[in-house]
Amino acid sequence: MSPLRQQQVPPGVTAEMTPRPDHGEHSYRGSGRLAGKAAVITGGDSGIGRAVAIAYAREGADVLLSYLDEHQDAEETARWVRDADRTCVLVPGDLADPAHCRSVVDKAVQEFGRVDVLVSNAAYQMTRDSLTDIPDEEWDRTLAINLSAFFHLAKAAVPHMRPGSAIIGSTSVNSDSPPPQLLPYDVTKAGIANMVGSLAQMLAPKGIRANSVAPGPIWTPLIPATMPPEQVESFGSEVPIGRPGQPAELAPVYVMLASDEAGYVSGARVAVTGGQPIL
Repeated sequence: MSPLRQQQVPPGVTAEMTPRPDHGEHSYRGSGRLAGKAAVITGGDSGIGRAVAIAYAREGADVLLSYLDEHQDAEETARWVRDADRTCVLVPGDLADPAHCRSVVDKAVQEFGRVDVLVSNAAYQMTRDSLTDIPDEEWDRTLAINLSAFFHLAKAAVPHMRPGSAIIGSTSVNSDSPPPQLLPYDVTKAGIANMVGSLAQMLAPKGIRANSVAPGPIWTPLIPATMPPEQVESFGSEVPIGRPGQPAELAPVYVMLASDEAGYVSGARVAVTGGQPIL
């Protein structure tokens, strides 16, 4: 079903979306691929983060969810994780603050004793039609949440990672095909892809893998909260498959990259774009 014309206040909430996104609540079936692992997922309250949390829990992982202040969404995600008989720890707060990034990892170590998987997924964007429309504060905040937080999280997590651990960054098709209306977001997503390439080489001697996932147009609360209603209504129609993707359609890729089966996959960027190629 295509999105209807709608608008929300950032960061957006799942309950107000029409149609409601599919996070795999009733479809994802686990097979123990992440049994015994401990994962940190940022932006874990909704959208891609919720789908990944549900999948990870059903694959046997305990999960810490980092989110801003969307408490209702976060509690709903936590319920699905706990329904899978896994531990779920909720940590609200602003990842634009480097100290909070470190506290997220500290909490995971306190609860789990280690970090096996770091999924840096939290993101912010805003549609602007011209360069002069972008407030300085918005540029700084977009880079802080999307890109700098990834650095601070990874830096804090690596000392608590064992050989076989995995770092996964959420980049975007926009890193290759940057729409001008999302300039700061585009820059951060290209930066994430580049950082993952560096981390894969830097951390290989430690046995830690780093990869990224490049989604195309995915139906999450970020879309009605950061795009004008007419763009929301046509969201996803431009890709070859002709519709937006659902968060549930990304979760299997995040599972694969976190699993021991992907032991030789590092420095990769996996496209989930509805048929739009990435470079």
